[in-house]
Amino acid sequence: MTAEGKSQTGREHAVGILTAPLLHLDLNREIEQLRSEGRWQSGHTAKTLAKYSDLRLVLIVMKTGGRMEKHRTDGRISVQTLEGKIRFSTAERSVELSAGEMLTLERNIPHDVEGILDSAFLLTIAWPVAAGITRES
Repeated sequence: MTAEGKSQTGREHAVGILTAPLLHLDLNREIEQLRSEGRWQSGHTAKTLAKYSDLRLVLIVMKTGGRMEKHRTDGRISVQTLEGKIRFSTAERSVELSAGEMLTLERNIPHDVEGILDSAFLLTIAWPVAAGITRES
């Protein structure tokens, strides 16, 4: 991927090609890059790797103790831990995910994420096209 934009805030960064018939991504390189930028020192930072109207892939790196407070999405999600260990919590349940583990979550369920160790995880968001709930932004 090549950088096309400039950073404007502490959580934003340059992005590359986000859509193509076939995208090839080096997750280890992307994790290293996010950590080398230093923005994750604030607790966490993220980079959108793929952005389609019905699918989004976001790589997130999180420091030990970093938190993403209550939030939700209109699409179903999966969270796959690539490195470290995170705690994923809803009002009803809390799950600790180590590297190699993943979960799925129904849409519109508020949740928190906390870094138990320095971690990296891949967030996948899928919006149902048939229901007309797609995201272009």
